Amino acid sequence: MKAIVVDDEIAMLSALKEAVEASTDIEKVDAFSACSAVLEYIEENEVDIAFLDIMMRGIGGIELAKKIQEVHPECKIVFCTGYSEYAIEAFQQHVSGYLMKPITKEAVQKEIDHIKELQVSKKVLKVNCFGNFEVLANGKPLSFKRSMTKELFAYLIDRNGSGVTSQQICAVLWEDGDEKAKLVYLRQLFSDLRHTINEANISGIVRVNGYQYSVETEKIDCDYYSYLKTGFPKFHGEYMSQYSWAEGTCSVLAYENKRD
Repeated sequence: MKAIVVDDEIAMLSALKEAVEASTDIEKVDAFSACSAVLEYIEENEVDIAFLDIMMRGIGGIELAKKIQEVHPECKIVFCTGYSEYAIEAFQQHVSGYLMKPITKEAVQKEIDHIKELQVSKKVLKVNCFGNFEVLANGKPLSFKRSMTKELFAYLIDRNGSGVTSQQICAVLWEDGDEKAKLVYLRQLFSDLRHTINEANISGIVRVNGYQYSVETEKIDCDYYSYLKTGFPKFHGEYMSQYSWAEGTCSVLAYENKRD
């Protein structure tokens, strides 16, 4: 898990960071003493779990939690505070945990273990790439606000978990046009995609790592991914037929299919 810790008291922040780093489930921890710095960070970085002080200068921990979950709906929030009277308001934000200061390594690990137990491992998103590209969430077709949002998701699926930058995506989806305008539109498409996935009550599908975007392949039931791993279902020559840029992958699949 990638974690952030936020507290405007430096001594408390240091102790919290040390407690979170002690968990073997945490691969990376970034610490912040200002809410404004967190808001900049989450726009370009993935966050799986956030440990937030409640009483902070600026917008405060509860409002910060709301903004984090707007960008990363799948992010788990654990509030860390010395004021138990904020518990009800905190849990109204649908947080995952509430720790009382002073924070201990054992308390942090207990919260992480609880989060792990609640996470649903089954794949709830089904993606069909052979033939036309289609997406089903919990057995029902996923409704995209824009056709380009669906195409953006198709391209991320095609990359099979590999990270791609905004510039790479723009080069594939639009051959011509002003570069700045394309990047602005792409940000809108990503916003639409996050909203669509969030509305379907699915989390952790699209990931952001620095300036690269990718999909979490282990959470997706995809015929293309299954074919690459097992050879099933059989490939019959059509792959994301509605998208011209998918012809490259289709040719590779056809070549490999003939060799087999």
